[in-house]
Amino acid sequence: MAKVVIILLVALCFEAVGVVLLSAGLKEIGEPNGITLSEIARLVRQGSTNSRILLGILFETIFFVFLLVLLKRNDVSLIWPLTSLGFVLTALAAKFLLHEQVSAARWGGVILIMAGAALVSWSEKNKPARPSPPAPDATATPASNGPRP
Repeated sequence: MAKVVIILLVALCFEAVGVVLLSAGLKEIGEPNGITLSEIARLVRQGSTNSRILLGILFETIFFVFLLVLLKRNDVSLIWPLTSLGFVLTALAAKFLLHEQVSAARWGGVILIMAGAALVSWSEKNKPARPSPPAPDATATPASNGPRP
């Protein structure tokens, strides 16, 4: 279980930094001046050449690959709720990397998310073990394909 949580936390760090980079890149390219074809083309052109946006997309892709591996090997009812810890890391990244003001109410929400993730982790630890498949009977003889000589 500890290995899963460590891998997930590494993945969530990629996600948090990716979201912060995307936000910073989007702020750099600015707001659209209207909804025209030329303005949309300008935003796409600037966005596709903005290093922060491109790096943010890369980090989000790395997170998604980690998530796919974790979902393949573990219960979705464990992994998906634990991804909520990404909100915690994103709030911390926004506070310290983007210097955003995070209100007490938001920190309260972060604490609730952490409590929920702890409850999900605890439920996995206390889950009954899956029964192992029965061992083959040592006294059984292999099936034959006809009479023996």
